[in-house]
Amino acid sequence: MLSCQNSTLRVMVVDDHELTRFSLKLAMQGQKNIELVGMASNGKEAIELVERCHPDVIILDLQMPVMDGLSASNHIKTLDPNVQIIAYSSVENPQAEIRNAAARIDAFCKKDAPTQDLIALVKKLGESVKID
Repeated sequence: MLSCQNSTLRVMVVDDHELTRFSLKLAMQGQKNIELVGMASNGKEAIELVERCHPDVIILDLQMPVMDGLSASNHIKTLDPNVQIIAYSSVENPQAEIRNAAARIDAFCKKDAPTQDLIALVKKLGESVKID
């Protein structure tokens, strides 16, 4: 059966380090069926972009100035409960931090993970958004 559903994943990157944002931008732009719809440097900017860009998946740094990723995740999920959020961090034990903050995170990826692992995770979470 043919489907008219758009299979392009709309991805947003949120990190306070410019080099990380730029690197992830390049990694996402090189992928078929992934569209980078926004980049933000803190949680407050991320919330504003979610309202305008409607991403399917967000790669969200946990530790940022202005508003951290843990706080931002709760606001974002209130705006769009279906958006999938990947906590992207160098924190040693992020699962405990995420639990303690009662953050609404769908997956976790350490910043030292291979880029292809992060891309695979984005695609996997994106599939669940597109199926719903």
